[in-house]
Amino acid sequence: MSTAVSAGPAFTKRQIGAIFTSLMLAMFMASLDQTIVSTAMPTIVGELQGIEHQAWMITAYLLAVTVAMPLYGKLGDLIGRKNLFVSAIAIFLVGSLLCALAGSMTMLIFARGVQGLGGGGLMILAQAIIADVVPARERGKYMGLFGAVFGLSSVGGPLLGGFFTDHLDWRWCFWVNLPLGAIALIVAIVTLKLPKSDVGKPKIDYVGSAFMAIAVTCLILVTSWGGKDYAWTSPVILWLSVAFVVSTVLFVYVENKVAEPIVPLRLFKDSVFALSTVASVIVGFAMLGAAAFLPTFLQMVSGENATNSGLLMLPMMGGLLITTIVSGQLITKTGKYKIYPIAGSAIAFAGMLLLATMTAETPVWQSGLYMFVLGAGIGSMMQVFVLVVQNAVPSKDVGTATSTNNFFREIGASIGTAVFGSIFVARLTERLGDMPEELRTGAGELGQVDPNAITPQFVHSLPEGLRNFFVDSYADSLTPTFLYLAPLFLASLVICLFIKERPLATETSHGGSASDDAAEEVPVRT
Repeated sequence: MSTAVSAGPAFTKRQIGAIFTSLMLAMFMASLDQTIVSTAMPTIVGELQGIEHQAWMITAYLLAVTVAMPLYGKLGDLIGRKNLFVSAIAIFLVGSLLCALAGSMTMLIFARGVQGLGGGGLMILAQAIIADVVPARERGKYMGLFGAVFGLSSVGGPLLGGFFTDHLDWRWCFWVNLPLGAIALIVAIVTLKLPKSDVGKPKIDYVGSAFMAIAVTCLILVTSWGGKDYAWTSPVILWLSVAFVVSTVLFVYVENKVAEPIVPLRLFKDSVFALSTVASVIVGFAMLGAAAFLPTFLQMVSGENATNSGLLMLPMMGGLLITTIVSGQLITKTGKYKIYPIAGSAIAFAGMLLLATMTAETPVWQSGLYMFVLGAGIGSMMQVFVLVVQNAVPSKDVGTATSTNNFFREIGASIGTAVFGSIFVARLTERLGDMPEELRTGAGELGQVDPNAITPQFVHSLPEGLRNFFVDSYADSLTPTFLYLAPLFLASLVICLFIKERPLATETSHGGSASDDAAEEVPVRT
């Protein structure tokens, strides 16, 4: 029996299923495009003659996504999410079309930025919309599936990109988005009937948005360029760092003054929100740091090609898929969530310690087992943090809370990849500098290679003695990096112990209840 609620329409289970399909497709596209170009990169830059700008293909997308996240989150709370979601899909599809048609690196980089502006909205609004449709108590299983999609796309992206490049054309990395996006767009327009915002004329925080964009841009550029394109002590990196600090201070000042801040600092007064967000930063820092180095280990040390190194990361994806889905189902069933990030942190800590024991002689099956353990730990906590922050804030702040949590996780991931990349390069440079004299004499110019310019093909084409030295140098430089990452998961565990477990709401953010026991056509009130 349905009950009319002025805040919004009723949803049947069938409608929720259709809406969730659209949200899943949108999130899959957005997260897939963070990684799909990685294996296609050599072919793309060769064809478009833009090797000196290849890093911008990833940086442009990451930068646009990170800047867009808080904007979409806040605007969704102020003006409603449906039109924003439809617009984000449309922007993403336009960006994908431009990427597929790009005739130069400049055009491709611009198109990737357009893609990112849409992609940031897809990831945030998908997670926020499910809070409009499904109450927190029932939301665990949906968040678990979101986490599974994120994990699947993270590993599947490089595989799909390699397949398209080898068997079709690299442009299919972008063409593939068009039919998926069209389905998501049509389903969203037809089924997504969300409550209208009652805010009235929204007050947009333009000044805060500008300072946030400047701060994020500077941080992403520092972490992308530092130690690779420019030395950490170069004027470019130092000035970008100064600009980041200044714009961050001004951003915090503005956010404390305006009526509708992009990132309301008052949210951090809630210990559950604050601790969950800090834990998300740590997990993003460690997770992406590990994910960035595992393919390098498999290619450089184990001798696998790019496609096989992607396949060999399937155990990590498998562990993540299993635990994110199972934890989501159990949260829905029991209403308890605190144990999962605690257990996940402990399991991920163990996984990092195991990865730190790998050597050039470690069998592939053993490396796969270690990656499975790490993935199982990450899957137990990644999406739980989003559920926790959504449950901790008032309904009017759900979008903002969701975007803030994801925003800080992306920042953590960016910093983590940069910091541990620098540690790895520094260790490798030192290790290569210790080349035995007999090898150095025989190697000639081969012994003077820039660590930043070494490729798997180069290493495995070397004479046996020199090849073994390079492989051992990589192993000795990479595996301690995992050891440095491990304590971060211990820090996450300690933080999670202090997160108060609050009852999960049995109503949606707009006031209605939902029950999994409802009959197929019994509406869920929103």
